[in-house]
Amino acid sequence: MKLSARNCLKGKVKKVIEGAVNSEIILELPGGYCLTSIITKEAVKDLGLKEGKDAYAVIKASNIMIGVDHQ
Repeated sequence: MKLSARNCLKGKVKKVIEGAVNSEIILELPGGYCLTSIITKEAVKDLGLKEGKDAYAVIKASNIMIGVDHQ
């Protein structure tokens, strides 16, 4: 797989939470960090996503917002 995205993080599917139309995928990265993605149920089926399966988080964004708490 070759992509134009520069941020491609490999992890394992920790949990799949199915909704009516979309599913929430929790991907555990090395070191224990987790990312969450919302994708269609059809995409979950097509990709064969299930707990324990290796998968990639592919991040392609032109903007990343940073926030802080008010002090």
